[in-house]
Amino acid sequence: MTTLSGQQVNTRWYQNLWAALIFFTRLPFWRLYQPPQASYKTVVEFWPLSAWFTGGIMAAVLYCGSFIFPWALAVVLAIGMRLLVTGALHEDGLADFFDGMGGGTSRERILAIMKDSHIGTYGVIGLVIYHLLLAACLYSMQPRLAALAVLAAGPFARLVSCTLIMLLPYARRADEAKNKTIYRAMSFQAVISVVLQGLLPMVIVLWSTRMSWPVIIVAPCLVMLLLYWLIRRKIGGYTGDCCGAVCLLVELSIYLVINSLLFLE
Repeated sequence: MTTLSGQQVNTRWYQNLWAALIFFTRLPFWRLYQPPQASYKTVVEFWPLSAWFTGGIMAAVLYCGSFIFPWALAVVLAIGMRLLVTGALHEDGLADFFDGMGGGTSRERILAIMKDSHIGTYGVIGLVIYHLLLAACLYSMQPRLAALAVLAAGPFARLVSCTLIMLLPYARRADEAKNKTIYRAMSFQAVISVVLQGLLPMVIVLWSTRMSWPVIIVAPCLVMLLLYWLIRRKIGGYTGDCCGAVCLLVELSIYLVINSLLFLE
């Protein structure tokens, strides 16, 4: 993903939201409406909000599935549904991120590996461990708490991950971007909107569950800072793969913290 400061994109908010749903999901929203191409420059501004939709589907499968199937099967079905709805967009980035960081010895080599469509050993191992941890975390929670955690963690993780785009330049040239799209720098109003999109579900869930909010809020931010330091040190900027990887790892850290709190009670 790239950011071009100062570029004006004259589109309406509903067009940008529609573009975000088309970009971040694999559902046929494009059959209902085709937003202008310029709207795809703003999809990051609705990244957390898109997780309301994808996370809502996953949470519904988790909770409703627990009444029909054994809990372990409901968890696997919910994870599979998320992969189906999102087209494994962020998981693809996570695999490329692990391949690049694990196999690259220089900035140029890391970026080349990330751009390669083939998955390597580090990517396979990373995806397997990630999904094992995700399934174990959700399985360890009660169905209601697991569903609420998904509803809160997805948008919040994307909010935290948006800071990567604001803090770092794009690591490639614009014409080297995988999706060939240059994203505009977020305005003050867009930043406020993203914060509200990411925080609102988390606040509601923490209030309803009476869980310890400082740890659940701070821990993923620390994970984000660690990944920011790694990405800046290794390649000096972000890519779309980095954004997807940070998003999933930050989200996973929330589930790990919740399980830790439950275990220590």
